[in-house]
Amino acid sequence: MKTGTRWGRRTAALVPAAALATVLMLVAAAPAQAQLRKGGVEEGAPAVRRLSVEDAVNLALSGNRDLLAARMGLREAEERVSEAWGNVYPSIDLSASFTRNVSPTVNFLPAQIFDPTAGPDDYIGVRFGADNQWNSTITIDQPLFRPSVFVAVGAAGRFERLQEEVVRGLTHQVVTRVRLAFYQALLAQEQVRLTRNSLRRVREALEETRALNRAGLASEYDVLRLEVEAANLEPNVRRAENAVKQAMRQLAVELDLPQGEEVVLEGSLADIDLEAPESNEGANRALLEFSGYRGVGAPDAEDAVRAAMELRSDIRQLELNEDLRRTELRLEQVQYLPEISLFGNYIIQAQDNGSPNFFARGEGQRAYSRLVGVRVSIPIFQGFRRDARIDQKRALVRQAEAQSERGLDLAAAQVRNLVEAAEEAYLRARAQRLAVEQARRGFEIASAQYREGLSSQLELTDAEVALRQSEFNYAQAVYDYLVARAQLDEATGRVPLVDVRASQGR
Repeated sequence: MKTGTRWGRRTAALVPAAALATVLMLVAAAPAQAQLRKGGVEEGAPAVRRLSVEDAVNLALSGNRDLLAARMGLREAEERVSEAWGNVYPSIDLSASFTRNVSPTVNFLPAQIFDPTAGPDDYIGVRFGADNQWNSTITIDQPLFRPSVFVAVGAAGRFERLQEEVVRGLTHQVVTRVRLAFYQALLAQEQVRLTRNSLRRVREALEETRALNRAGLASEYDVLRLEVEAANLEPNVRRAENAVKQAMRQLAVELDLPQGEEVVLEGSLADIDLEAPESNEGANRALLEFSGYRGVGAPDAEDAVRAAMELRSDIRQLELNEDLRRTELRLEQVQYLPEISLFGNYIIQAQDNGSPNFFARGEGQRAYSRLVGVRVSIPIFQGFRRDARIDQKRALVRQAEAQSERGLDLAAAQVRNLVEAAEEAYLRARAQRLAVEQARRGFEIASAQYREGLSSQLELTDAEVALRQSEFNYAQAVYDYLVARAQLDEATGRVPLVDVRASQGR
């Protein structure tokens, strides 16, 4: 007994000491564990990136490959403007040459020039040029009146503005693609969640039915029916999971994300309340605010059409292209006008015999000449080539005008269609939200009655299917609304983070 008591006291004394040592070790390890964590992920674990729709758009604007290529096209257009201005400034050329006459040229002159008594067939060989010849020329040419140059500068400037609008339009397309891919991934995630919930409810009902069957309160057919339904839902879960993976891959391509990086999207379509936007919290509120939602199903159609006529990128591109074609026509027409330029030359010539002596140094071996003048060039006839080019450019102008008119009509029709689609999706979401509440209440009632033996297993299955379908229909309606708003933003030229001021005025 004494030994046992002594052992018990020793154990009681050791327990607090061991606990204290454990606490001290945990406290000492806490900073190290904190160092192993970054963004809530321990070292060695795959990186997880949380993305809102605004984060995704910002990533695309900074790293999308299509945008990078378009910006290089704009850089080329800017350099074309610089090249066109180069034709306005004077051009200065320097040329220099050295010639070594291995066998200097010899010409024959009539001998009577030097000796009147010589015969008519007598000639004297005269050597022209020395062993070494040097020549250097500086030429300056300044256009005074060259209409084609100034028209070309204007054409280059218009081409630059067209490229700027092309970049803006492509940015609109990229942002819209990212938004649609983001919404598609959210919808696929909702499909996974709803299918898993449905499978869980069916499995719970299956367990209850098996228990009732063992108690003699449910038939074998009821068990088999639920087993079949569960078996049918399991591949649907896998199919929905694959759809999520595909949507995430598409989004990763648009954002230029590294392969293998895990991405978590913020927001839930099934939890968004379009009727009371102020009741949404966190990611859902941010998602609606980014979409420009202000509690109204869709903007006024006529206001949207007017905005499209003013801000839409492809409309602006058509107008700029039409203006550029007119400038090209003027460029061909001014080819009929004369050109006037001022020129000047400064020439140094030298020659000597024997070993080369740079530009010679002896007296009489070097000569200078300077000249200035005005050059006038008047085009008279070029085989009707200019007339043909003018007719070509005039046809391109008419083509651009027709494309602009057609583009305006198509844009107006598209905007009206998207306004109607947004309004329809909004109304459908309102109706489906009520349907979800009713289907959920119906499933609860059917489950309670089935447990009490007051309804059949078929009624329970129908209630579960109705709940699953209504929940997905609501998520689909919210998705359709967000997609219509994203497409409407692009169609009206008021895309968030691209046209900030225009977006704020919606």
